[in-house]
Amino acid sequence: MLHRRQLLLAASGLPLPVLAQGSEWSRIEAAARGQTVYFNAWAGSERINAYLQWAAGELAQRHGVKLEHVKITDTAEAVKRVRTEKGAGRSSDGSVDLLWINGENFLAMKREGLLYGPWSEKLPNYANVDTTGKPTTRIDFSEPVDGLEAPWGMAQLTFYADSVRVPQAPSSFFELLEWAKRNPGRFTYPKPPAFHGTTFLKQVLLETMPDRNPLYAPHVADRFEAMTAPLWSALDALHPHLWKQGRQFPASNTVMRQMLADGELAISLTFNPNEIANQIAAKTLPATVVPYQHAAGTIGNTHFLAIPFNARAKEAAQLAANFFLSPAAQARKADIKVWGDPTVLALDKLSATDRALFTAAAARGQLAKTAPTLPEPHGSWVDPIEREWARRHGQG
Repeated sequence: MLHRRQLLLAASGLPLPVLAQGSEWSRIEAAARGQTVYFNAWAGSERINAYLQWAAGELAQRHGVKLEHVKITDTAEAVKRVRTEKGAGRSSDGSVDLLWINGENFLAMKREGLLYGPWSEKLPNYANVDTTGKPTTRIDFSEPVDGLEAPWGMAQLTFYADSVRVPQAPSSFFELLEWAKRNPGRFTYPKPPAFHGTTFLKQVLLETMPDRNPLYAPHVADRFEAMTAPLWSALDALHPHLWKQGRQFPASNTVMRQMLADGELAISLTFNPNEIANQIAAKTLPATVVPYQHAAGTIGNTHFLAIPFNARAKEAAQLAANFFLSPAAQARKADIKVWGDPTVLALDKLSATDRALFTAAAARGQLAKTAPTLPEPHGSWVDPIEREWARRHGQG
C-alpha cells in the first residue's frame, strides 16, 4: 500500500521518492557506525553551535557516529575546497562530509557535479517533510533540489523595530523609504555580499519591479540592465537617508542588531522570524522590540544539508541528515530558547506525541502575523546583482 504522501505525489504528477527503508537503511546504519562526519557549518551563533553539540552527543549515543562541527564563516569556503579537491582528483577522500548550504552555492555545486546523490528523499524521516505547504523544501532559489540536499529549516526576511521609536512600522519598501526620509540615519542594511544585505537587495527588487517572472529563470546577461533598473532607482532614493548617508554599511546583521540595541538604529532585519524573541529572551534586545514583515510578502526559503560527491562518510552523513529531520531534533531546533529555527516538517503528519514536542508557550518578541512568502529569484541572479551593487555603491 502506498504511503499517504506517495499517494499525494502520485496525484500531483510529481516523481515518487523511493525511501531507503528495510535492508537498505539497515545497511546504511551499519556502515555509518564508527564513521566521523565532518559537518561544515556556519559558526556565527553560540546557540547554533550549542545545538550542534547536542546533536553530536545524540548521534554518538544512538548510532555510534561522531559529528565534528567544522566551523566556517562563509559556505563558499567549503565549496571552494570541494572544487579544489575535484581538480586534484580526490574522488573519495574529501574533507567535507556534510555541508549547510542553499542558494547560489547549491546551484554552483549542482552545475559542477560536486554533489552526491540523489539521496535526500530516500531518508526515512523525509516522509514527514512539508513539501506541499512549504514548496521551497524541493526548490532552492528557484532551482529544483532533485534529491541532492535535505531540507533542514525555514527562513523568511523579517524586519524589527523598537516600538518606542517606531510605533507604526513600515509595511512595504515604499513606506520604509518615506519613514527613512523622516528619520534619517536610523536604518541601513548589511554590505553585500553579506547574505542579509543581498537578501535586502532582492526584496527591494521584487517589491519594485512590475513583472517578477523573469527572475525565476536563469539569469540572462543582455536583460540584466533593464530587469534590475527598478532596484538601482530605489536604492538611489533610499541611500541618502540611511545610516552614514549610505556611504558606509555594517558588515553583518549581527552588527546591526547591536546598533539597534544601542539606539543607533531604529529598524533592523533578520532572516529568522524567531530571532527577535530569541534575543529578547537572551536580554540582548529590549522587550520593546517588535518583529514584522512587509504586508505583501517577504523573501523566504529553506536551508539545506548537502553531501559532496567525494565525502568519506556518505553513510554517516545520510544518517546525520535523517536525525536532523527527526521530530525530536526539529522540535528542539524550533524552540526559541534553543535556536528558534522554524521546522520543515508538516505537523499534521506526525503522531500526537511528536506534535506535542512542538508545543511551546508564546514568547515576547514572536512575530504576530506572518506575511506571504516570496520565492527567491533563481540563484544565478545573485552574483551579477552583487557585482553591480559593488560597482555602484561598494566604496563604503
